[in-house]
Amino acid sequence: MREQLHDRGQEQDREGRGLLRIGLAEVYNPSMVPTLNPGDQLVVRYGAAVRAGDVVLLRHPFRQDLLIVKRAVERRDGGWWVMGDNPYVENDSREFGVVPDELVVARVWVRLRPLPGAGTGQRSVAGMLSWAVSAVRPVRAPRSGRSLLGRRGALSERSASRRLRAR
Repeated sequence: MREQLHDRGQEQDREGRGLLRIGLAEVYNPSMVPTLNPGDQLVVRYGAAVRAGDVVLLRHPFRQDLLIVKRAVERRDGGWWVMGDNPYVENDSREFGVVPDELVVARVWVRLRPLPGAGTGQRSVAGMLSWAVSAVRPVRAPRSGRSLLGRRGALSERSASRRLRAR
């Protein structure tokens, strides 16, 4: 993932002038599927407070020139435990540990989906309406009843009971 509009130095200059601190980033890998897909554009808010469950833009701990998008799962000593929403991609805290606060650059505010078939020029009315309904969505933390760590391996009690009722 790379940031599209401004680098951190320009962001700090804007902070000093009191301007609204918003940027644009693009998703390049599937680590956040199904929440975010490759090609999605993200509107991010620099310096916004981060809570558990928020999707954040951060500098990779081992390659700080690389910006990545992950979900802040919980606070731990020394920073944030972050994970992707895709259980098959492990490029997250399971690989690199806790992410220090200073590497968390921004909180994701809104997801913008790209227009389907952008280069073909062939779009149906139904396809355009479907895209328009789902193209712009705020990216929010999961509801409080859902376990953030329960998505991996061990199931949360609520989802396990739903599965049992469905059988």
